[in-house]
Amino acid sequence: MTGDYLLYTLLAFCFSALFSMGGAGSGIALIPVLHFLGLDFTVAKAVGLFAGATTTITSSVMNIRRKAVDYAFVWPLAIGMLLFAPLGAWLSRYVDETLVKALFMLLLFYSATMMMFGKKKAITHLTRKGLLFVVGSGVGLVAGLLGVGGGNLLIPLLILLGFEPRKVAVAVSFVVPFSALGSFFTYASYVPLDWILLLCIAAASIAGGYLGNYLMHFKLQQQQIKKVMALILYLLGAKMLYSLLI
Repeated sequence: MTGDYLLYTLLAFCFSALFSMGGAGSGIALIPVLHFLGLDFTVAKAVGLFAGATTTITSSVMNIRRKAVDYAFVWPLAIGMLLFAPLGAWLSRYVDETLVKALFMLLLFYSATMMMFGKKKAITHLTRKGLLFVVGSGVGLVAGLLGVGGGNLLIPLLILLGFEPRKVAVAVSFVVPFSALGSFFTYASYVPLDWILLLCIAAASIAGGYLGNYLMHFKLQQQQIKKVMALILYLLGAKMLYSLLI
């Protein structure tokens, strides 16, 4: 079991370092990898949510201190996600796991494609504040069901709707950690969890996140890093597809 702890901790550190260099959360990659290594899929989702929340909450605190958060913009999103992400996590126990895995596989392919080829440009300008609650609620429900923070869905959707990209990035970094924690505690209410493993992975994810942010200052080509991340997600998606078909 000690060997498993070391392996899971090392993987969390490496994924967190790589994905933070690309400006993304590592949970979407960590969840299928932990599942492939033997963790129950629902447990892997809870672990990924906890690791993601602990690493991204730091950026939320920093944005608050820098007074970079536009609260009028954030609150409709936050309320929608905080209400519906736990609901999605609760519904997950009643949805067939094969269907959830299939949806997660599609999310892997979607995220990889956005990293590799996506051009985030507005296709309309529906920027009413009421729409933010609807978007936050819908994304929160799906994110909770799949066990992810939802940033990889929320950011491109808001930009496509015409919201300003920089404001969107700050808002999502503020909202996602709290919705992830809401989903995590919902999963924790009905899934047995190894808290020592959770703490090990959370610590490794935080350390990896700091390393990734530090390495970003050495003029690394973020687009090249994103291509590596995309390739990893494509491979994980292909592995999940194979597992579902056999």
